[in-house]
Amino acid sequence: MNDTDKKPPASKSIMGIVIAVSIAAAMALAGSYGGQTIEGIPVFALIAALAFVIQWIIFIPAYLSQSERYYDFTGSITYVTVVVCAASVSNDPRSQLLAALIAIWALRLGSFLFLRIRDAGSDRRFDRIKPFFFRFMMTWTLQGLWVVMTAAAALAAMTSTQTPAIGITGMLGLVLWIAGFAIEVVADKQKRDFRRDPDNSDRFIQHGLWAWSRHPNYFGEILLWCGIAVIALPALQGWQYATLISPVFVYLLLTKVSGIPMLDAHALKRWGDEDDYRAYRKATPVLFPRPPKAR
Repeated sequence: MNDTDKKPPASKSIMGIVIAVSIAAAMALAGSYGGQTIEGIPVFALIAALAFVIQWIIFIPAYLSQSERYYDFTGSITYVTVVVCAASVSNDPRSQLLAALIAIWALRLGSFLFLRIRDAGSDRRFDRIKPFFFRFMMTWTLQGLWVVMTAAAALAAMTSTQTPAIGITGMLGLVLWIAGFAIEVVADKQKRDFRRDPDNSDRFIQHGLWAWSRHPNYFGEILLWCGIAVIALPALQGWQYATLISPVFVYLLLTKVSGIPMLDAHALKRWGDEDDYRAYRKATPVLFPRPPKAR
């Protein structure tokens, strides 16, 4: 019997689903403080619920067809959907700006990931997950949590009853977003072009932004979400300030959970015995960029 034949206990996956929804509910409660309502129900809470409903709806055909092809794209569409819904309840320029920035980021990242999976044929992360209903469902539920937690500050600001001018703070946040977005896009393009060259099939990228950081795309993503939080800040009040945990959540997710740890482990397994890779790891920071050192 191989590993994929062993059925993991459903109770752990169900507990994971409950915990994810509970965390999102707590964030929705904080983000709804002093916010707009529809028939007495906080708009933030409705939008948070919508993020999960979208995941669960798409999960059903994904499980039946045993496919993860639309997983990343669904996450991106969820971002676009929730920010459009949030922006629709307000004509505030800040809300429109936040919605536009998040939609641009989500559509760019979603299309990039979708095309990458299409070219690769499958996403190996799901090979041991897809056969098991609740385990696969948990991954979709976690994506709903990712959307709610990452966009929390923006959603709170967009549904807030406070509508201060964008001002200098908003402009500073926009500069951070533009810088982060540019870094992420350039880093992704450099790596995609590198991988498309057959001569690089057994090599690792170490030029361009990747000479400044081992994960420059993740640095860019963290920076742009810091920009979103800065733009949102003046519109927040009371418990809504708790939603400023959004960029911290992104940082922890990418550096401690699903991003850097997984990629570094894979890289060490593949190139860990090579002197060139060990020198690259020693000379190049994990995340925060710095000028390349001579090796």
